[in-house]
Amino acid sequence: MSNDHGTHHAEGHGGHGTFGSLMTGFAMAVILTVLPFGLVMGDTGLSREVLIGLIMGMGGLQIIVHLVYFLHVNKNVEQGWTLVATIFSVIILVIVLIGSLWVMHNMNQNMMPMPDMDEMMSLQSQQG
Repeated sequence: MSNDHGTHHAEGHGGHGTFGSLMTGFAMAVILTVLPFGLVMGDTGLSREVLIGLIMGMGGLQIIVHLVYFLHVNKNVEQGWTLVATIFSVIILVIVLIGSLWVMHNMNQNMMPMPDMDEMMSLQSQQG
């Protein structure tokens, strides 16, 4: 009798996703990871700005895939999808994307250029 109750209880929730939906989410996450890697490693001929835009766009899509397929955030009222959860998700997405761009820009501006590094290395080798 307890088996019937446990089965009915599990079917009643139905919000944890099926194996097929989890595999779909996993496949999409892998594709959205491999594509930016391929764009960076391959010679695509795209401008730097377009490349950064594509990578950031795929990163945003990957966050949405994780929210929908793995955290099960959807439009069903009984599963708690509310306006507040949507706003919170969008705010986190914007913070992550803009913060990543800000960190990369500052690292690019503050790192020593390679020609200066070569001169410094040759001076160090001459001194000792």
